[in-house]
Amino acid sequence: MKKIFFLKNNKINTGYTIIETMIAVSLFLVVVMIGMGALLNANLLHQKSRDMRSILDNLSFVMEDMGKNLRTGYNYRCYDNGLPWVQSYAQNNNGSNNNTSNDLNTPRSCASGGVIVFEEAYGHTSSTVPADPNATDQWVYKIESTDSGVTFDISKSIDGGLNWVQLNSDEVVLDSVSGFSVMGAESPPDVQQPFVTIRLVGTITFKNVVTPFSFQTSVSQRVIDI
Repeated sequence: MKKIFFLKNNKINTGYTIIETMIAVSLFLVVVMIGMGALLNANLLHQKSRDMRSILDNLSFVMEDMGKNLRTGYNYRCYDNGLPWVQSYAQNNNGSNNNTSNDLNTPRSCASGGVIVFEEAYGHTSSTVPADPNATDQWVYKIESTDSGVTFDISKSIDGGLNWVQLNSDEVVLDSVSGFSVMGAESPPDVQQPFVTIRLVGTITFKNVVTPFSFQTSVSQRVIDI
């Protein structure tokens, strides 16, 4: 009888009680929830990083697009605040504009401008063959504000300013210091090769996080004009 009692007692002592099981399950759930939280947080950070990378890639594309087209283009014409640009300048007002200083076939430098107009690599001017007296194939990059100078966007036109495409994404807002600096654009007797400095400064607002940025690049005209 004593032996049987000892075995029964031993069997009871080596088992798990309901309380021990509940504690083990609770600890397991806590560990799983902590791990899931860390995994979800890492995934959220990855998504934010990926989206921000996409926005920065958009800015890099804008700079690359301007740099490539300006490098292979010619007849740079920069418009600063002293000579604001309007679309009729590009079209030369259908030939009725007698102010040739506004004609986009005439290169012009400026220290700080919001608009740069040029002939792309295969574009034509009034003196080329075939001629294009109305500058309908001029390419234009324009930095302008749509809210009275609070924020700025950059746009591109490939038909002399008739139609525009916004290049920056909505999350990107440019500052007023963004613009173009053009030197040596004038034809001989100017002896400096046309040179453009592009500066884009502003902020990226994404998921209530504001990130400042500053991009700058310089481009020299490939076609020799000195």
